[in-house]
Amino acid sequence: MNDTIAAISTAFGTAGIAVIRISGEGAIPEFNHIFKGRDLTKVKSHTVWYGHVLDEDGSYLDEVMVTVLKAPRSFTAEDMIEVSTHGGILIVQKVLERILTQNIRLAEPGEFSERAYLNGRIDLVEAESIMDLIHAKSEQALKIANLGIQKETSNMIRKLRDKLLSIIAQIEVNIDYPEYDDAVVMSKEIIKPETEALLKSINEIMRESRKNQMIREGVKTAIIGRPNVGKSSLLNALLNEDKAIVTEIEGTTRDAIEAQVNIRGVTLILVDTAGIRKTEDMVEQMGINRSKKAIDEAELVLLVLDQSKALTDDDKELLALTENKRRLIIGNKADLPQTMHMPSISVSALTKKGLSQLEEAILETLSLSDIESRNYNYLSNVRHIMKVKEAKESLQNVLVSIENDMPVDVYAIDLTQAWKSLGEILGEYYQDDLLNELFSKFCLGK
Repeated sequence: MNDTIAAISTAFGTAGIAVIRISGEGAIPEFNHIFKGRDLTKVKSHTVWYGHVLDEDGSYLDEVMVTVLKAPRSFTAEDMIEVSTHGGILIVQKVLERILTQNIRLAEPGEFSERAYLNGRIDLVEAESIMDLIHAKSEQALKIANLGIQKETSNMIRKLRDKLLSIIAQIEVNIDYPEYDDAVVMSKEIIKPETEALLKSINEIMRESRKNQMIREGVKTAIIGRPNVGKSSLLNALLNEDKAIVTEIEGTTRDAIEAQVNIRGVTLILVDTAGIRKTEDMVEQMGINRSKKAIDEAELVLLVLDQSKALTDDDKELLALTENKRRLIIGNKADLPQTMHMPSISVSALTKKGLSQLEEAILETLSLSDIESRNYNYLSNVRHIMKVKEAKESLQNVLVSIENDMPVDVYAIDLTQAWKSLGEILGEYYQDDLLNELFSKFCLGK
């Protein structure tokens, strides 16, 4: 943390400008050695200065604008310099190399954000939300990330922790100072309803957070059916492009084809699978095996049937294979006379009839029909959700202890564990090696 670090913070490629970020105790004086312009060691914080970066021979390397940000009023809470250079790939690299000739080293991926966290500038939810903002695939995902950056999500967790801490503190007072007359005697009659109320809040958080997770990460969706029912045609219709090859020949799709489509703010990661049927063709069978694997991994299954024909044994096998999955049954080829009689969403991939009803059904099946008006102030990161799950299990242990008439001080152990699990969401009680692993997944220069 005593090192001064630098990295390119803008995307690789040719652009109008690029930004190189420098952070650490030596950021201002070290860069000042190679800067021709105002003496940066004497300027005020949050000011921008024009000048040139000097090459080793004293010649001008590039014309730049330099922003000076002094601790603690910077992203990392350290002294920082942001150098805006011309955006050519070669010149940006040359300026960075010149900066690294000073007592400055190249930053590790995510090291700027890690320093911001370690210096108390942001908590772990905010840090992870910064990366979520960068990788957001929809407006809804942007909303989720912004709530994390604005501390709204962190505040939700802190409120739960405050309630837990209040119960724990009162139990400890009872244990350590039994003679204190003004203390509320924390009996199981008091702790049980408070624990149940906390569990109710946590269950709501978990339920809504899983929805946020789907919005943030996308929903892996397998399009399945026997050969020639129109799976590839349906994929193309949803994408509004010819992604998959479509022919009248059964078994045209031999391997899974992936594509993404945004349905009113929800990203579906569509997998068009090979038609599933009994076959002696070795290559086709390999595709069918991959299709069955895609079904196992899918969060949503779109089972396509040909409603212009009666159900076949292969159709019935697929219905049985997916009965325990979150699925929608789609009757394709609505433009032809109907022969199949089974409840399904009627569509025509050829004419695109029924696609809007299918989109509504998808959102309803995912419990995201309220996507435009829903409250997004919940978690979306799998690490966060797992920590909430740990807290839930600890609170459930409290109720078990109450049912078994255990001493009150036993409750405090599980209540404290729940409090710690929620604290790990914010980055409290986190070990250094786990933090390094987490921040290593961030962008270089972030």
